[in-house]
Amino acid sequence: MASLPYVAWFLGGALLTNAVPHFVSGVMGRPFQSPFATPHGVGLSSSTVNVLWGCFNLALSYILLCRVGNFDLRSTADVAAAGLGVLLMGVVAARMFGRLHGGNSPGKP
Repeated sequence: MASLPYVAWFLGGALLTNAVPHFVSGVMGRPFQSPFATPHGVGLSSSTVNVLWGCFNLALSYILLCRVGNFDLRSTADVAAAGLGVLLMGVVAARMFGRLHGGNSPGKP
């Protein structure tokens, strides 16, 4: 069970990354995709829903990073676990949202 904290920290990093676009879009007053839209993840949700969803993701990431095990910012292994979650969620989000917003086209300004 020594690997359980690393799994939690990986997921915490992923949720932290997912919190950013939802929260930022929400506080800017812009609708954004969320799991609550129709169709799920493709349709737009209100800015309020996105602020709430972003805060929920942030709270879960706090629990996973700060309350599971002893996460140490000076430990390369601990930070690598969370960083891999950040990286993977970042790439997945870029591909998914890029498809919806034209961000996957290399020649598009």
